[in-house]
Amino acid sequence: MIMLVACILNKMNTIDLRSDTVTWPTQEMREAMARAEVGDDVYGEDPTVNRLQELAAERMGKEAALFVPSGAMGNLAALLAHCQRGDEVILGDLAHPYLYEGGAMAALGGIQPRTLRNQPDGTLILDEIEAAIREDDVHYPITRLVALENTHNRCNGVPLSADYIRSVGELVKKHKLAFHIDGARIFNAAMALDTPAKRLVAPADSITFCLSKGLCAPVGSVLCGSKEFIARALRVRKQLGGGMRQAGILAAAGIIALEKMVDRLAEDHQRAKRLADGLAEFPQLRVFPQYTNIIRFQLSDESKMKPDKIVAALAKEGIRIGHGGPWGFRAVTHYWIDDAAIEKTLAAFRKVFKD
Repeated sequence: MIMLVACILNKMNTIDLRSDTVTWPTQEMREAMARAEVGDDVYGEDPTVNRLQELAAERMGKEAALFVPSGAMGNLAALLAHCQRGDEVILGDLAHPYLYEGGAMAALGGIQPRTLRNQPDGTLILDEIEAAIREDDVHYPITRLVALENTHNRCNGVPLSADYIRSVGELVKKHKLAFHIDGARIFNAAMALDTPAKRLVAPADSITFCLSKGLCAPVGSVLCGSKEFIARALRVRKQLGGGMRQAGILAAAGIIALEKMVDRLAEDHQRAKRLADGLAEFPQLRVFPQYTNIIRFQLSDESKMKPDKIVAALAKEGIRIGHGGPWGFRAVTHYWIDDAAIEKTLAAFRKVFKD
């Protein structure tokens, strides 16, 4: 018990900026989980899961929703529900399902990715999307789906505008394709653009969003779409082993996330700006544009330090940041990062560069 308490206190004294996935559930979430009304969700009988799914569908302006264990499963379930084996999906070369989801679309779905270059603003060029759509020829795979990411993780957390998404939707509809949005941080996009989330996803046939990132729930994502689509996705979830039983204990935290945590995301963006502005003052760093709660930066030519040495030195000061080799560093603000944590982080960088 003494060792456990020591570990908890040590973690609480650490400023963890590696991702917003490191967030703990709030006390209100823990209390809601403890008293959650539950049932067997595989039978569709968990009232708390059903309430979360209804709330999520309403937030996204879709007919139905499905609670899934993770964003990766949500994206994969969407792709498998839209596509057959041998079909092709058009998506960015920096898209999360392409880079960071274990090649699941190919390994488990037999789906071929057709990647286009992501622009610095996270978009794909419309003419390039249209040019990538296959002709009806027996030699070619069938183009079935176009997928976007909003906000775009690898493009510095940039939000994609409603006008751009509408343009992609019109193009997709013209060619009778399906349209999926990986909206892991869609509420960050909505906050940054001062636009309702449902407007950002209106043209899409499906949308996933995470509860376990900036919204602070411990587990889960939600996949939204039409009733017919969600019925197909439910079968896929079962095939992937994602059928959960008394999942209302988890869904209870998701309800709090949607009802209480969305509007406060502006605080994370403000703190990210303060951190980005502070880091930009160091000549040893090159800081990329900051849009939401993600800050990416690299060592400048003036720095003589090695990236792993910087990460280790910051860790000794109680600061944890992400480092992706050639991708550079990443810091992500979230509920458990307050103003004092930002100032302590900047002080730690000053000490590291001074030493």
